[in-house]
Amino acid sequence: MPVSKVRELSVSELKSRLDAHDDIFLLDVREPDESKLASIGGLLVPLAELASRTNEVPRDKTVVIYCYSGGRSAWAVELLQREGFSNLFNLRGGILAWGQLIDPAIGAKLG
Repeated sequence: MPVSKVRELSVSELKSRLDAHDDIFLLDVREPDESKLASIGGLLVPLAELASRTNEVPRDKTVVIYCYSGGRSAWAVELLQREGFSNLFNLRGGILAWGQLIDPAIGAKLG
């Protein structure tokens, strides 16, 4: 079965959906030390552990996956699509874009 194209949300779209209280599950696929530096919330499952922890990701919610800049999270979307998930979005630009465009305090922590 071919993997479908990775769908993305911009940080502005995510902020709007969070502000509207949409039922969104955030999944952070960075490493724990990265998460301690700055986070926008959600479940932390490092990309290397995701294949063995897919049971922690809900199948009945919209799942937005993020990392530092969007690369690892795109891989995570593809991995979960292969496992049958269909409600996935990659956060375009990752937490870096969030810090630049949405929350300057996070941007300052990331340098």
